[in-house]
Amino acid sequence: MVAQRLKKTMIAAGLALTAASAANAADYTPPPPPYVAPEPCCDNWYLRGQIGAGLMKADLDYSTQTNATLQHSSNADTFFVGGGIGYEWNNWLRFDATAEYRTKSRAYAFVTYPPSGVDEYQGNISSWVMLANAYVDLGTWNCFTPFLGFGVGGAYNTLSDLTDVNPNGGYGSGHNPSSWSLAWALHAGIAYNVSQNFKIELAYRYLNYGSISDTIDCSVTCTHDQLKYKLTSQDIMLGFRWTCCELPAPSAPPQYVYAPAPVYTPPPSYSPPPSYGPPLRSRG
Repeated sequence: MVAQRLKKTMIAAGLALTAASAANAADYTPPPPPYVAPEPCCDNWYLRGQIGAGLMKADLDYSTQTNATLQHSSNADTFFVGGGIGYEWNNWLRFDATAEYRTKSRAYAFVTYPPSGVDEYQGNISSWVMLANAYVDLGTWNCFTPFLGFGVGGAYNTLSDLTDVNPNGGYGSGHNPSSWSLAWALHAGIAYNVSQNFKIELAYRYLNYGSISDTIDCSVTCTHDQLKYKLTSQDIMLGFRWTCCELPAPSAPPQYVYAPAPVYTPPPSYSPPPSYGPPLRSRG
């Protein structure tokens, strides 16, 4: 009978150990996969846009077959809008290529010639300007980054609707020419970091964008005058820069909480009752 009790006790202990092992296996969680940083999507490329106003100066180089004198010339200011693509080489050097359209500026000139002749010239100057630019960022303080830059490229200038009017009855008109010229620029400004991938900049730019020439064809009593405008501008420009994408800040790998294995408590052991010898026999 004692042997049967011991056998049952050993079976119960084995079942308890099996159940504890199964519970411990169920609580085990495999280790997390290795953390892999996200790949950069566009490196340091950015897109840019710009708008502004130009204090344009069209210096008139005037030549004529008569003994005429240029008394006065002037032109209106111009506005421009453009965009481009750039690359940040590092945190202080960047490059971009831009293209912009400069709206028509009205040009006027007043010429006199003896004995009492008068000519008035009027026309419109517009341009496309393409530049390759390099900038040096001078450090960032409280999200503000001053910078200097230089650009070189080309300008496609157009002189349209040029007329020569003589109040005494003469009249002539131009040929609406367009031509390419060398262009170059100097930049100075300051950028503000609105976010990781968006910046606003306010800049001054001196722009020299070549020249444009035309010749007057006379319709009524005028001379075949030649006009050449040398074009420069002092620009105030508002720019915007967007990086191609914004990478999220690297995060720590997920933390896993492991439940401790249950503490195994062995079942109680039973000892056989003590033996007191053979039973007493009564005297009878």
